[in-house]
Amino acid sequence: MRLRSVGVALAAMAALLALPVPGPAAAAELPLSQGRTATSSSDENAGTPAAAAVDGDTSTRWSSAAGDAQWLQVDLGATASISKVVLNWETAYGKDYKIQSSADGSTWTDLTSVSGGDGGTDTLDVSGQGRYVRMLGVHRGTQWGYSLWEFQVFGTSGTGTSSCDSANAAQGRPASASSTENAGTPASAAFDGDAGTRWSSQAADPQWVQVDLGSVKDLCKVDLTWEAAYAREFQIQASSDGLNWSTLKSVTGASGGTASYDVGGSGRFVRVNGTVRATGYGYSLWEVAVHTGSGGSTTPPVQGGGDLGPNVIVVDPNTANLQQKFDDVFAKQESSQFGSGRYQFLLKPGTYNGINAQIGFYTSISGLGLNPDDTQINGDVTVDAGWFNGNATQNFWRSAENLAIRPSNGTDRWAVAQAAPFRRVHVQGGLNLAPNGYGWASGGYIADSKIDGTVGPYSQQQWYTRDSSVGGWTNGVWNMTFTGVQGAPANNFDSGPYTTLDTTPVSREKPFLYLDGSTYKVFVPAKRTNARGVSWPANAGTSLPLDQFYVVKPGATAATINQALAQGLNLLFTPGVYHLDQTIDVTRPDTVVLGLGLATIVPDNGIDAMHVADVDGVRLAGFLIDAGAANSDTLLRIGQPGASADHSADPTTMQDVFVRVGGAGPGLATNSVVVNSDDVVIDHTWLWRADHGDGVGWDTNRADYGLRVNGDDVLATGLFVEHFNKYDVLWSGERGRTIFFQNEKAYDAPNAAAITHDGIVGYAAYKVADTVTQHEAWGLGSYCNYTSDPTIVQAHGFQVPVTAGVKLHDVLVISLGGKGQYAHVVNDTGAPTSGTDTVPSKLTSFP
Repeated sequence: MRLRSVGVALAAMAALLALPVPGPAAAAELPLSQGRTATSSSDENAGTPAAAAVDGDTSTRWSSAAGDAQWLQVDLGATASISKVVLNWETAYGKDYKIQSSADGSTWTDLTSVSGGDGGTDTLDVSGQGRYVRMLGVHRGTQWGYSLWEFQVFGTSGTGTSSCDSANAAQGRPASASSTENAGTPASAAFDGDAGTRWSSQAADPQWVQVDLGSVKDLCKVDLTWEAAYAREFQIQASSDGLNWSTLKSVTGASGGTASYDVGGSGRFVRVNGTVRATGYGYSLWEVAVHTGSGGSTTPPVQGGGDLGPNVIVVDPNTANLQQKFDDVFAKQESSQFGSGRYQFLLKPGTYNGINAQIGFYTSISGLGLNPDDTQINGDVTVDAGWFNGNATQNFWRSAENLAIRPSNGTDRWAVAQAAPFRRVHVQGGLNLAPNGYGWASGGYIADSKIDGTVGPYSQQQWYTRDSSVGGWTNGVWNMTFTGVQGAPANNFDSGPYTTLDTTPVSREKPFLYLDGSTYKVFVPAKRTNARGVSWPANAGTSLPLDQFYVVKPGATAATINQALAQGLNLLFTPGVYHLDQTIDVTRPDTVVLGLGLATIVPDNGIDAMHVADVDGVRLAGFLIDAGAANSDTLLRIGQPGASADHSADPTTMQDVFVRVGGAGPGLATNSVVVNSDDVVIDHTWLWRADHGDGVGWDTNRADYGLRVNGDDVLATGLFVEHFNKYDVLWSGERGRTIFFQNEKAYDAPNAAAITHDGIVGYAAYKVADTVTQHEAWGLGSYCNYTSDPTIVQAHGFQVPVTAGVKLHDVLVISLGGKGQYAHVVNDTGAPTSGTDTVPSKLTSFP
């Protein structure tokens, strides 16, 4: 801890009383961490990188973003016995933190915990082993982030430590480059061992030079000798095939000259990838030397990019037997409500004539153009309910995205229930949301879409449409909500089903995969405020190449997934079911986690499925979390408890992320989703405690809470939450907003006593905590269907504090066929439901 003035005074007095006899100077113990590869959860800016904390220079420092859950870690290169860790804090110190070690950079063991730290220099005696050591911040001591002048790890290297060969494995090997300035500066000149020859590139960013070592090698160090035209920012990367690259070292603020970089990884190919030049010229290197290790335990880096796995079906207009491909998958998936099959159809840009793509469970169809009209279907994309005798209330878990449809008879049919998004689609005709025969239907969600003709919901009970345009809208049953929709019907909730807002306050469209020529990329749309109409073809946002993603395929382990995240890769889950033995830990700002074909994550042994740090701009999209048989505390947690950083400029978004507890088998989770971070946007989710299927019963698939919001300024657009044992939604953050809410209370409540609390019969579907002073919501509906005890009379559907800052608009409750009733709509306000006629009781505003 920080030296106190009393200790300093005593030390000075002792020095005056007895001066020591001079002796030979002892060499300072060299930290195992010095000069090793360091990474962090975040950097405050380019001048305070992680590497500055392990460079041996007490005038340089690492500093993080201003948040509590931040970390700094160092790769020692091989397993070591760790005896001491010294932290030299700058003014922004850690009050509470942990020192942890890991063998693989994914699974961590606490070596020691510090509480009530006061900065200065902390010298901590520890005992443990590991290749990776990190400082994990819990609480900051100041309003800034964490900042370390030096982070030093001491101990002894294990017997498995790699030796780094002094020979240059790259010398004389085949080389290539993105460009050369002229014939006198070829790529080979950087690997010829001659300090008088050089490679130089064209004057543009980015540029690269690479060498083929001939076979895969363990890599331990790279030496660079720059000519005057050097890189200010660059990466050292490795690849086993020369196509898919992993970053071993990212360098910012470089100053040219000669520099050596310790790296950990393996590869046959090594390249220097320049991203920012320091001069007006190109990049120029006299020499690149690559050193390889022997006898060590280097964990090879996870490779980004690659193929899309066995369950992605990529087609073009000339694909043979294309209709048969759609039909074969539909035959497997039409009624496979709780099966393990997962499929994604990806349609390359072009025109597809005469097809009918019927979409069953866990099947997604998407175009691969940058705009929907790039992929034209002259035919149909169909969802109907023949498998369930014309009842569409269980047509869950499927999607259509990023394509244009010219329906064969003028109207396309998309008769779906929950968790079936229709995004970024141009329907050149009408859209029918009801099944053939107009049986029951319980959807649904449309966003960023154009429907040139009329949308006919017919038997649909409720629907939410956002940032789209429609040629007309025929009707609604109970709750039809629109925000930012051109052509939407006028608000008439006092006498009809419509809630209409001109714009959506904050929205950001879901990331999607597309083809740039023959190269796969992921487009990440930008945030919009007060949006109205579709986001395309303007397409504000950024494109990420697929090699910046770990393409997760069936059989992947949680350890590999977390290693990929620690390397700075994004995640692309291909269709499949993934069992986890450790929590997926997303810590880097702006990480994209994108699923294809309703990829499904199952946490085993009671772990949480996914944690997201309190950082900017994480995008979670397109996957299903299925609770495991052992109880998880929280299936998805966004931000750690107490998170308070401002993310308004770059919020985390959760889109088409669904949760299921039971149905496919026994499942247990106390909380489905907990949002602790501020400014999060939840855009279309269905959190479902199963009412049918396998493993279903009041305690068999117990799940107390669907969504708990503790963060401030959180927005939910398209919130579907059903059947939880206690509150379906419990909102404790300030200034929260919800636009459209659909709910059913738990069918299987055994009796009124089982759900009575605080003298109230029944937990509200949507509860705003008593401490909240500002909250607003529009278009809310809760339905009861108490099949186990139809005599239950629930006190109310909604419970909120009575204060001027808390406002609800267009709220209803419904008894489905008289199976239970509501006494009120909100608190003790609103008429009771009665009888079996399924007539809603409404409030247009509260208070």
